[in-house]
Amino acid sequence: MGEYVLEMNGITKIFPGVKALDNVSLKVRPGSVHALMGENGAGKSTLMKCLFGIYQEDAGEIILDGQTVKITSSKQALDLGISMIHQELHPIRYRPVMENIWLGRFPMRGIAVDKKAMIRETKKLFEEIDLNINPEVLAGTLSASNLQLVEIAKAVSYNSKIIIMDEPTSSLTDNETEHLFKIIRQLQSKGCAIIYISHKMEEILKIADEVTIMRDGQYVGTWPSTELTTDLIISRMVGRDLTNRFPQKDYTPGEEVVLRVKDLCSPLPKSFQHVNLELHRGEILGIGGLVGAQRTELVEAIFGLRAIASGTIEKDGKEIKIRKVADAKKNGIALLTEERRASGVFGILSVLDNTVIASQKDFARNGVLMQGKRYKAAKESNAQLNTKTPSMETLMQNLSGGNQQKVLFARWLLTHPDILILDEPTRGIDVGAKYEIYTIMQDLIHQGKSIIMISSEMPELLGMADRVMVMCEGRVTGVLDRKEADQISVMRLATKFVQ
Repeated sequence: MGEYVLEMNGITKIFPGVKALDNVSLKVRPGSVHALMGENGAGKSTLMKCLFGIYQEDAGEIILDGQTVKITSSKQALDLGISMIHQELHPIRYRPVMENIWLGRFPMRGIAVDKKAMIRETKKLFEEIDLNINPEVLAGTLSASNLQLVEIAKAVSYNSKIIIMDEPTSSLTDNETEHLFKIIRQLQSKGCAIIYISHKMEEILKIADEVTIMRDGQYVGTWPSTELTTDLIISRMVGRDLTNRFPQKDYTPGEEVVLRVKDLCSPLPKSFQHVNLELHRGEILGIGGLVGAQRTELVEAIFGLRAIASGTIEKDGKEIKIRKVADAKKNGIALLTEERRASGVFGILSVLDNTVIASQKDFARNGVLMQGKRYKAAKESNAQLNTKTPSMETLMQNLSGGNQQKVLFARWLLTHPDILILDEPTRGIDVGAKYEIYTIMQDLIHQGKSIIMISSEMPELLGMADRVMVMCEGRVTGVLDRKEADQISVMRLATKFVQ
């Protein structure tokens, strides 16, 4: 084997209206962790999809173990020893975990699937990477973080020489991230190379040996991680210095309470119980907590997506009944969901349709859609968010993750809400796009709107929230003012009920 297990030279990929990759190169050494970084839309995922056979490059060559290869399908990539953990998870929710792992290569006994062998092999695989999940449970019953760990186990099961990890920790807790790093080190010791895509700077500097940075579909450079700092990475990614990660706070929230939740309980015993919260006009209320704290379940109940057993919700001092999403929208409440692919994005529809879908009735007269009005509103809303898209007719699935998130933001802004609930609003979004989202949040606050923001990223929670409400195992364990909130106090409250 030569110095590199993989060389991608001069890779170019053109989609209608956009040059996604322009003469990009990547060289990966065996047994190394090679980070691939860049803003959303920089072309990272597109480059990896060319390597994994999902896309075919229009120019350039791929050299694997010194041999030039043409990879035309994912099956061929797997056969060549390349596996990929995708950023967006697509489990078959109504089938067991083990079937999700061995799909297309079930162990057989004659013409029948050997279920016992499949259970045995799955348990053996899970033991290898110290994963405590029952192989026979339905994939759909697992949390997002456990699904991510199952995907990692599946990639390991192929015994690949190269594993591509696209945002593998986006839904993992700090402990689960440490667990992933342990698995990565195990794989490295066997000579496996990891191509690691992440926006989390601290992670990259901790786990990567080398870092390749891309910008606007072009190769910027490759450096040993020891020569890089967070600020250096950011300036090379965005082509400019970002002096502050968060906009300066130039406002003071009002005293007026726009939303009051009193003693809200879920019908499910292990979900949120006896929750009280107050949201003031012109305030960003952060909700912190670990995976399993029931933060998402709480905000989905406020938005009418989940049942409420008891308790009340007041808007502007009057009690409101929210039994379905339409009730929440009518009362000026909008929700940007955590899992954009599962519960937000309509991939086969255009950017235009995705933007206006929640406010469609505003663009109809006598039952007929006014196309010009729809187009103008969608274009203006996306322009406000600096969404990068070739046109309003581009299919949503062709946008990068960060730009999809911006379209969802644009969608809810068109409903003219007073209260925006943002569940992990910058998950899987790069530093530059994050700053834009933060600026938009502040603009909304200046307009007198109020925001509830769930975030698992501590710097974001502390940098953006005026107050931080912390939850643990379905209960509120404390509310911290901006001045008293720090990493230690939030974590202490987040683990209050955990033994």
